Amino acid sequence: MSDPVWSEQFRIAAKQWVALDAAANLLEETKSAYLSQMMQKRGDVPVSHAERDAKASFEWTDFITKMVKAREDANLAKVRCEFLRMKFNEWQSAEANARSEKRL
Repeated sequence: MSDPVWSEQFRIAAKQWVALDAAANLLEETKSAYLSQMMQKRGDVPVSHAERDAKASFEWTDFITKMVKAREDANLAKVRCEFLRMKFNEWQSAEANARSEKRL
């Protein structure tokens, strides 16, 4: 059985992490703009009323839910990268121990 190609596994996982992190960041960074657009749709009403109505809407709840889910997905992808790093370290240590035992 051949050794796993750890660098390639890490590259793939890291690329996925970067993409998911970018998606989560985009939602987080556009949160205020999205709320402002929703408030503007309310028309000529006091800002406090527009904000209250916008934040009470299913549309806002859906946006927040997607934003939190995107951050969760990005965090899970990061954990996957860390898992691969740990597995590589374990493999590297086991290889070093095997070489040491052969010398004895």
